[in-house]
Order: sequence, then structure tokens, then C-alpha cells
Amino acid sequence: MENSPACNLNSPKKPVLGILGGLGPAATCYLYQMLTDHTPATCDQDHLDIVISSRASTPDRTAFITGQSEEDPFAVMQRDGEMLVKYGATLLAIPCNTAHYFYDRLAATLPVPVLNMPRLTVADAKAAGCTKLGILATDGTLTSGTYQLICEEAGLPWAVPSEARQRDVMAVIYEQIKQGHRADMRMFCAAADDLKAQGCTMAVLGCTELSLVKRDEQLGSFYLDSTEVLCKHTLLACGVKPIGFDEQYGTKRKG
Repeated sequence: MENSPACNLNSPKKPVLGILGGLGPAATCYLYQMLTDHTPATCDQDHLDIVISSRASTPDRTAFITGQSEEDPFAVMQRDGEMLVKYGATLLAIPCNTAHYFYDRLAATLPVPVLNMPRLTVADAKAAGCTKLGILATDGTLTSGTYQLICEEAGLPWAVPSEARQRDVMAVIYEQIKQGHRADMRMFCAAADDLKAQGCTMAVLGCTELSLVKRDEQLGSFYLDSTEVLCKHTLLACGVKPIGFDEQYGTKRKG
């Protein structure tokens, strides 16, 4: 498609977003699509400059965190982060909540800012008026306490599913979404109902695979999608005012 005359091809040097992805691949694709959809653009040049590393062979984060594997993903993530910077990235985003177990180590080794998805998500939940946040995430994220610690720092009460309902969440993530299947909504809703019974007023989709459940099943306002939060704040950090997001929640709400 030819450039529109309205496009400013002589704009100042743009930031370059690096996406440290492949964790997993479908979630990386979804973030890229979401960034495109929520950018106000009249031509190609209005979109972000983005470089993507989608190293699907990165060792499983949950398996390492929970002691089921000795393969440490950090070295792979660090190398790919450095390669993104060498390619020109001026800001990094990681569309994987579990990978934020390594956030402090990774951010300390890189010369560019790295957005913190869980921290941004908790801040948005609190700004939305959430009084108790349910956490739907992998065993690795729950074991590391990533969201729990950030909630406590923010003074926001939290809850996680019971052991049985957490097994349902892991099945949805690993046996369904990661294998290209639709989520079993009976299992998913059982975990959500558990959180509601514990007094949660919102639940974070704290795994980027669960973001795909929201996309496919049109989940309602009880759910705060961490991928949507990352998308919104990534655009803002790159100097772009997002479109299509509800101002109160930072995410587009349906139902």
C-alpha cells in the first residue's frame, strides 16, 4: 500500500520496541496484533517500530521455578534481550507473566528500560477500584509470589484458587491453550467462581495464555487482562495514545 500524503515521514527518531517473546508463541502474536489494533494510524509509518524475538525453545519457566527442571531460562532470555538491544530496541516488553520471576536480574543487565507487566497490572487493578484481586496464573507465577508481593506492596488484598481449582487453571493453560485448543470453560469458570467466593472483586488473567481465553470467550469486567495492560502501557511508553481502551480500566470491556 502506498504511503498516504497525510503521513509524516520526517518525524523525529522513533523509539523501537523489543518484544522478548516465544513464551509462548501465541501470546507473542496476540500482543503484536493488539499493539497494531490499538494504535491510531492512517498509514504504515504511524505504527510502532518493533523487533521480536520468539524463541519458543526457551526452557519452561514454571518447570524451573517449581523445581521440576534444572534448565534455567534466564541465560536464554538475557541473550535474546541483548540481541534485541543490539538490533536497536530502546524499550523491552515481555508477554509472559511467569518470566517476570527473572525480571530484576534481567532488567539489571540491560541498558534499556524493561516494562514490568505484573506491576503495571496490579496498579491498574487498584486504580480501577479493585478491593481484592484474584490471581489466575501458572504454578510458577504463584510459587514465585510475583503478584502476591506486588499486591502487598500496593496494599491490595489478594487470593489464589484452591489446590483443586489451580489444577484446572494449569490444565487450561498447558493442556488446552498451549496445544491450540479452546479453553474448557467449565474448568475455567470453576476457578473464577472460587475467587469470587473468596471475596475477589476482580481477577487478573496473570498468564498470557489466559489472555487468549478472554479474546475467544468474550469474558466480562471481572477479568483484568495482563496482556491488554501491557499493550496499553507499551504504547504510552512509546509516545502513542492508545485507542479502543476503556479509560477507567485500561482495557476494553465486553459484557
